[in-house]
Amino acid sequence: MSVMALHNQVYNNAPERWYLALLGFAEHFRTSSPPKIRLCVHCLQAVFQFKPPQRIEARTHLQLGSVLYHHTKNSELARSHLEKAWYISQQVPQFEDVKFEAASILSELFCQQNLVDSAKPLLRKAIQISQQTPYWHCRLLFQLAQLHTLEKDLVSACDLLGVGAEYARVVGSEYTRALFLLSKGMLLLMERKLGEVHPLLTLCGTIVENWQGNPIQKESLRVFFLVLQVTHYLDAGQVKSVKPCLKQLQQCIQTISTLHDDEILPSNPADLFHWLPKEHMCVLVYLVTVMHSMQAGYLEKAQKYTDKALMQLEKLKMLDCSPILSTFQVILLEHIIMCRLVTGHKATALQEISQVCQLCQQSPRLFTNHAAQLHTLLGLYCISVNCMDNAEAQFTTALRLTTHQELWTYIVTNLASVYIREGNRHQELYSLLERINPDHNFPVRRFLRETLKMSNAEDLNRLTACSLVLLGHIFYVLGNHRESNNMVVPAMQLASKIPDMSVQLWSSALLKDLNKALGNTMDAHEAAQMHQNFSQQLLQDHIAACSLPEHNLISWTDGPPPVQIQAQNGPTTSLASLL
Repeated sequence: MSVMALHNQVYNNAPERWYLALLGFAEHFRTSSPPKIRLCVHCLQAVFQFKPPQRIEARTHLQLGSVLYHHTKNSELARSHLEKAWYISQQVPQFEDVKFEAASILSELFCQQNLVDSAKPLLRKAIQISQQTPYWHCRLLFQLAQLHTLEKDLVSACDLLGVGAEYARVVGSEYTRALFLLSKGMLLLMERKLGEVHPLLTLCGTIVENWQGNPIQKESLRVFFLVLQVTHYLDAGQVKSVKPCLKQLQQCIQTISTLHDDEILPSNPADLFHWLPKEHMCVLVYLVTVMHSMQAGYLEKAQKYTDKALMQLEKLKMLDCSPILSTFQVILLEHIIMCRLVTGHKATALQEISQVCQLCQQSPRLFTNHAAQLHTLLGLYCISVNCMDNAEAQFTTALRLTTHQELWTYIVTNLASVYIREGNRHQELYSLLERINPDHNFPVRRFLRETLKMSNAEDLNRLTACSLVLLGHIFYVLGNHRESNNMVVPAMQLASKIPDMSVQLWSSALLKDLNKALGNTMDAHEAAQMHQNFSQQLLQDHIAACSLPEHNLISWTDGPPPVQIQAQNGPTTSLASLL
């Protein structure tokens, strides 16, 4: 018998047997340690030698496209196979999984190649023809909404999530309806559409509490809901009001960590979604706790939770290359860098800024999303080491890179502080103040007592300490020494609790002068000694920071972060204006 005749006999007698054998070999090679991708691809390509039926042909093109996309850099060949899988599967009845998985992976590949305009119509077509397949219809809606979000088109993303929520309601999936609505709530918070956020979060709270299903899924919905509530409060500076929600969130993540993942699949295919793995949720809860501690001025607590979160992230990143982990890491570092600058640890802050640079080097998207924050942090560092020209350049760069209103205002106010400290930049300062308040819709005269009242009401300790010491300084200049003392003493106590090195330095200098003016020689001597100690600590840290090779980052104002940082000979800046 000829080879061809044998081939025909095998094919005609058992058309699946040869396919299953090749598939088994391919899977064996793919899951080997290390994976043998070339051999896996050879086995899958061999399927086409048998001129298989359309179902097998389409599935094999999908498998090849998926393996090439996930395990190689041959994106053109991956694209070719995925396009064939998508085309052929549309001609085969009841072949939804292959058809929609091909569309999903192909659109991911298009986005990776910056061909977003090819990805959008593909996803729209897949969404249009998947309405009878609840799982894929919901998944594709989420995917297109995510694509619009990455493009900063939050209006289109919100519309799609609204469509998804209504579809999930119609197919009887309250769980996935809640996921769609919570995702929409997250985008509305990003857009600052607070009027729409309140009723939506109220609805979500009702759905989450009433839904009876898999305990881990229910608790993960509660975590999502509470994370949105906590960030909403923190955005408004309501550090005290948020405490009950934050406590609930922390209890919720403890509950999740004790639950075991059930292998039982939901009966409704539209429920086959998870928001985040519970390990990722744990890091996220640490992150919002750090945000709260930072705003409230509990910087040692912020340090403690940052250390825990970063340790957890390092473990996760050994096994998981999910981009969200690097995003969490960058946001944590951004917060702890600000803490370091407040507590007078500039050298450590600078090394952590360098870590952020390294993370951004590995991901262009991460750099695009965090470039303005990175230059802002460098600007704050420059102020702390009295490099005012560099601070101005960093803040100017940050302003060019951001469209975020709150960040823009934060940068501009810090730039104004640079102009004030330089003393001879009155015209630039007035111009800047005009940009901050072009319509003059709030009084130019700032009422520090009102600021003190608001910050005290919400336990904003750093703002309270700064307001107290500034009021104390004003009263001292006006000659009202007793009232000045009433402000500066609590400012010092609060600054020590935070601890805020700059406010401690300022307060100790004022206390020295106040006690001297009041004739309290012993207290004046004690305050002078404190001031000397703080000055020495700051000076030593200043020298250490400026001696680091990373200090050269202050000159970087254009393009991606520098790959290598050259060392320089000793500090080049003065601490005089800080003392």
